[in-house]
Order: sequence, then C-alpha cells, then structure tokens
Amino acid sequence: MSAKIDETITFECETGNYHTFCPISCVSWLYQKIEDSFFLVVGTKTCGYFLQNALGVMIFAEPRYAMAELEEGDISAHLNDYEELKTLCIRIRKDRDPSVIIWIGTCTTEIIKMDLEGMAPKLEYEIGIPILVARANGLDYAFTQGEDTVLAVMAHRCPEQEFPIGESKETITKTKLFPFPLLKEKKLVEYANHPPLVIFGSLPSNLVSQLDTELRRQFIKVSGWLPAQRYADLPSLGDGVYVCGVNPFLGRTATTLIRRKKCELIVAPFPIGPDGTRAWIERICSVFGIETQSLEEREERIWESLKDYLDLVRGKSVFFMGDNLLEISLARFLIRCGMIVYEIGIPYMDKRYQAAELALLKDTCIKMCIPIPRIVEKPDNSNQIRRMRELQPDLAITGMAHANPLGARGIDTKWSVEFTFAQIHGFASARDVLELVTRPLRRNENLDNLDRTTLVRKNNEFYTSTPR
Repeated sequence: MSAKIDETITFECETGNYHTFCPISCVSWLYQKIEDSFFLVVGTKTCGYFLQNALGVMIFAEPRYAMAELEEGDISAHLNDYEELKTLCIRIRKDRDPSVIIWIGTCTTEIIKMDLEGMAPKLEYEIGIPILVARANGLDYAFTQGEDTVLAVMAHRCPEQEFPIGESKETITKTKLFPFPLLKEKKLVEYANHPPLVIFGSLPSNLVSQLDTELRRQFIKVSGWLPAQRYADLPSLGDGVYVCGVNPFLGRTATTLIRRKKCELIVAPFPIGPDGTRAWIERICSVFGIETQSLEEREERIWESLKDYLDLVRGKSVFFMGDNLLEISLARFLIRCGMIVYEIGIPYMDKRYQAAELALLKDTCIKMCIPIPRIVEKPDNSNQIRRMRELQPDLAITGMAHANPLGARGIDTKWSVEFTFAQIHGFASARDVLELVTRPLRRNENLDNLDRTTLVRKNNEFYTSTPR
C-alpha cells in the first residue's frame, strides 16, 4: 500500500538578503526590444561600472543607453539637476533622435529624493520628446523587476481603446465566438470574434511571432504587445480589453493594467515549456469561449522531440536558490520532465499573479506522483547551503554570486541569469531550456567517463589505468 502524497503547497518565508543583480540591468534587453527608444540611467559611477561590465558593450557598438553620473554637487543639491538633464537629453535628441527617452532612477536618486517625475513633464514639453521615468533600483526584490517597472510606466502612455461605432464592451463580449473558420460572404473568417487581447512582457521578435502564430491557430487575434517594437505602436488599453502576461515577474504591470487602465486580466500559467505553453493558450481560449484545436497533439509532438534530453534528466535532482522570479515556472517544467525538485527558493512570491502557475505546479506534481516541493520566499542562503549538504542535489540553479562557492563544495551549478537572457518561451524553446539545464550534467558525465578510463601509451601499446 503506497503512502498518500501531500497535495498542499507549502510556503515558507525566511529572512535572507536579496542576493540578485541590480534591476537597471533590464536596460540590456529593453533597449533592443524597443527599437526607437533611448535609456538614460541616472546614478553614480558604481552604476556605470555595473552597466559596462554586466552588459559587455562592444567597442564598436552604439547601444541606445547612456549613464548620467551624479557628482557630489548633485547629491548635496548644490547643482541644478534640471539643467544638467536637459543638456543631456538635447544631446541625445541630436545624436540619436529617439521616439522616447526613458529615465531609469537608481538607488541614489531614491535616497536623495531626486524629483525625476517632476522634471520629466516640463522637459518633455521643452524638447518635444516623450520622457518616461522608471524607478528600477536595487531596492527591488529581483533584477527582472526592472522590466516590470518600465512596463508599468509605459502602460500609462498607451492610448485608450476605442470601439467601432455602434459597438461597446458589452456588445463585443456577448457576440457569438466562432470556434472554427467560417465562410462569410465567400470570405474566410480568419479569427474568432472576441474582445481585444494585449500580451504584456518583453520577448524577442521571433518569440513574439511564434506565440502570435500559436494563438492564430486557435483563431485568436493579438491586438498588440506591451512593449511594442516601436513606441508609436503601443497597444490601445482600456475597459473591455483583455491582457495576459508571459513572465512571472510582471505583477506590478498587471496591477497597473487592472487598476489604472481598467483592463481584464487573464490569470494563466506562463508559456514556459510545452506544458506551460499549452496551458497558457488553453486559458486564453477558455476565457473567450473558444474550443482549442489539436493543441494536445502539438504538445505531445514537442515532448517526443525532447526524448534525448528527457532520458538524461529523468531522476536527477535540482535545487532552486532563488534569483529571477522564474523559479516556479522552471521548476514546474523540470518536474514534468521527470526531475526531482527539492526546494524552490524565490525572492518574492506574488500569489495572486502566479495563482494559475501555482495551480499547474500542483497538478503537475500530482500527475507525476511526487510530493509538491516547498516554496521558500526570501531564502536565507546559509540555511539553503546546509540543506543542500544534506540533500546533495545533482544541480543547483543559483545566482552568479554563489556559483563558484557551491562548485568548490562539489555541487554542480547553473546561473539563473542565463534563463533570463535565453529564449525560454513557447513550444519551440523547450529544447533551449533543457540545453541549459543539462549542460553541467553532460559535462560531468564526460568527465566521469574520462576519469574512469585513462589511456596510457607504453611500448607502442595502449593500457587502461585508473587515475589516483
């Protein structure tokens, strides 16, 4: 008789520090996503050193971001901050001619109470370029929340949704939704008749196209993305517009869209892994009353294509120390792949925004007949290391600061920041996630094989010897 598996999710909270990157690192992927933008980071020389080293700017590249360094006179309020920023923004307009300038406030601007929000509207009027202020500083829980702050600010600049004459939110919502293409007046209806849908979260253009295509296969039309590739193409928001996120760290943006823009939030698992992508699409379809078409078969084909990786990870154990707020989604996917997750450390847990993801984690554990791993919010790293010594996981997914110390203790590691910068969304990216996870495992397997058998050439013959 088998023991009954506990089907409740256990949440714990420790008192550890936030060992994470600085959120101003979001500039590195956002300036590439919003092609006509310019990011101006307002901070000290330390912030500049971080940007130079962490982002690895090439000498011949011209990235669309810069550093406004605060001097001692700025910090002591002896200089005119407005005039200094005005000079910089005029130079940016002359050299780069962006459609929008985004000021990124740092820890120093918070401490000295620098009134960036007060200066931006006046300067915007003077130079004729939109200026957004985002406080993406180190007081956040995780470095990925820098994007969350920028998108929340950008949501305020999105135009209001306007429905066609004679239509309203109520009439569109009550309109019959078509679960399959219809021939109407000898023309093929490509999409179902559903309310506007906006997806929020920064993804590379190829992943945006993939997810758009997956939804189009279900006859769902995406009205826009936040952020868009160009500032002028920001989606229309407002009452009657449905929004859905693609990343777990966008809770602040979701709150802004609900409270300030009056949008309807679709709470769905995140499209990470074949299981998460299927659940994400299914949830959107269910909200619009659309029956999915061949979605389970598509997911099964992806799992079949991953068989070589699944054979390698099945039965292996992993420990998440917590860094980028992607931990729940990644743990759920790896459990579905057959891995054992001992603990999910996470800097901050937004249970409302990640409610559907937590439910999918629970269902996945029940399906795989394994206990639900405990979730530790704001973990204490000393306690985690003691637990890892006892559990001896095959892999620890951790921040860069702990990778080398853990490696010295014989624990294989993978930088969590790599999952942030890699393409991990959608059906096609599942292989990339497993490539990252299995790289240290494959390396160890190759080293073990090399250690077990060493060929030594002696007298023109090869002998096998075991190293000391």
